Amino acid sequence: MTRYTPDNNVHKKTMTLTGHGEMNVSPDTAIIHLGVNTTGENLSRIQAENARISQSVIQTLQRMGITNIKTIRYTIDRVFEFADGRQIDRGYSVNNILEIRTNNLDAAGSIIDAAVNAGANVVDLITFDVSNREYYYRQALNMAIMNAIKKAESIAVNLGLSSRPMLVNIVENTAMPFPVQREFATTPIMPGTLNIAADVTVDFVF
Repeated sequence: MTRYTPDNNVHKKTMTLTGHGEMNVSPDTAIIHLGVNTTGENLSRIQAENARISQSVIQTLQRMGITNIKTIRYTIDRVFEFADGRQIDRGYSVNNILEIRTNNLDAAGSIIDAAVNAGANVVDLITFDVSNREYYYRQALNMAIMNAIKKAESIAVNLGLSSRPMLVNIVENTAMPFPVQREFATTPIMPGTLNIAADVTVDFVF
């Protein structure tokens, strides 16, 4: 977007421009959400079964050298089915979802396979991120500002202005992006690259 506002007073002529910057960054962190779901009519029994399987999954991952493991969601829900217009009580569903973080992206597929072999039956998603995401976003933000400045200088040349436009105001139009989430399909896992972008609106006077 470009907005040019002429004014009879040369000191009050302004232009408002947008700038865009982006970087493609290779992720260095994989965040995996997986866990155990158990169902049945006896809540105490399926809770105990869930705890046993979850502990087996955790121990398996720890033997692989994975130490950054935590529970991010534990839920107990009633399960109902509807048949012939009637609601049938099928007991309970217990979910224990773990978050696993690793800097070894090549091991993401093996982590999932090992967890499933140990009894995990829920794989939600995989998130790829960079540990210094804020650094790269600041770089993209600086690129966006420079993009707006170059636009202003180009306009100044085309208008035959004798002086360069002066930057007087910057509005950040974006926030630091969240990690990229990918729905789980099948192993192997391909992380690809992350696109970190920034946009600004900049006011100049000339």
